[in-house]
Amino acid sequence: MLLFNTQNELISYLNSISNKETSVGFVPTMGALHEGHLSLLTEACQHNAIVVVSIFVNPTQFNNAEDLAKYPKTLDKDIEKIKTISDDIIVFAPSVEDIYRGEMVSEHFDFDGLENQMEGKFRPGHFNGVGTIVKRLFDIVKPTNAYFGEKDFQQLQIVKKMVEKLKIPVTIVGCPIYRESNGLAMSSRNERLSVAERKEAAIIYKTLSQALNLFKTKSAEAVYEFVLKTFEKQNRFELEYFEIADETTLLPCIRKNKTKKYRAFIAVFVNKIRLIDTISLN
Repeated sequence: MLLFNTQNELISYLNSISNKETSVGFVPTMGALHEGHLSLLTEACQHNAIVVVSIFVNPTQFNNAEDLAKYPKTLDKDIEKIKTISDDIIVFAPSVEDIYRGEMVSEHFDFDGLENQMEGKFRPGHFNGVGTIVKRLFDIVKPTNAYFGEKDFQQLQIVKKMVEKLKIPVTIVGCPIYRESNGLAMSSRNERLSVAERKEAAIIYKTLSQALNLFKTKSAEAVYEFVLKTFEKQNRFELEYFEIADETTLLPCIRKNKTKKYRAFIAVFVNKIRLIDTISLN
């Protein structure tokens, strides 16, 4: 398996093995890989001649220094997991210095307001950090197709918007959420949960599923009230936000419109560990 730690080495290698007709699939990650990441790699391998996965914990998208410091870094284990999919996948694991070249600052992007909803309200500057690193990685890898999980649905929409506005020649592919047996959305942060917390975190997906059923016959307001009351009864879990939003604009649903597609979004803290999830309501 090929592992590159600098962008210059990766660019040189990709230039030597690819041409305009070669399809390059790209899966950007922050490491601590799980089955969800591996499903993205499997999808990429099925549709591209060359597949690159990046493993890089991007500091500019964290607005919580403690969260950044505690984010799991498991490169050796990640590489072993990648090998279970294919030995031909190219791994790019650069340093912060290599990516930012001494200027660790975010670019500013106009995402047409998508960045102001949900995650953007609670994590100021987060999506400028996401846009900065994704744009830089796209410049390095020059992928034909790039694969993102739908758990971070707002991020998926923002990357699509950035690609559209900057006219970056890449197809963004959204892939389904992978869940643990109890419904908890797979996340690198799950590794920081205790056994008991991980088990009880099933309440997040259970609540989303109940919200889906309620939304079929009840108003958005009634669904909001149900979710708020559900988490008021939970001692271990603190609800940061619950939102029902238009899938395209991410604007909150005030009154249901049959012509629109809606999605429920949730962010919950358990023992200072932040977990997010989402579900389609249509």
